[in-house]
Amino acid sequence: MKSDPLITFRRKPDTLDTNSLEDFAEVLRSRVLRGREFHCLITGDAELKRLNAQFRGKDVPTDVLSFPSEDEKGYAGDLAISMARARTQAKQFGHSLETEIRVLMLHGALHLKGMDHETDSGQMARTETKWRKEFELPAGLVERAGAERASAERTK
Repeated sequence: MKSDPLITFRRKPDTLDTNSLEDFAEVLRSRVLRGREFHCLITGDAELKRLNAQFRGKDVPTDVLSFPSEDEKGYAGDLAISMARARTQAKQFGHSLETEIRVLMLHGALHLKGMDHETDSGQMARTETKWRKEFELPAGLVERAGAERASAERTK
């Protein structure tokens, strides 16, 4: 049974395949979040910057934010994704905008499950890699961040 839309767009681009993204959100809900509901807002850099400053004390835009719910059984929480960041990253990594939004949604969904790549000694990275491979997605955010750190270390 399909619930209300899992994704809301502040401004939906005409070229975006919203049906495939809704289908992917349904898969995330049923498989990754084990039936727990969530909602994803796809918006712009300005709103992500405002949310990041308000909730994380970081006055910069970001690609995805997760807001886990305290409800451990029903509602998993909310995601916010920057369309501008997704578009830039899709070009940077050589895949479609829809693919990048899927990568960001998966990453955010794992945070909704309580995972935190900054503190969990690699558990989220391993889980993200497992799901990424299963969903045939390119490198995830944790993997990208690790590659960027390694590259920066080599250039020092």
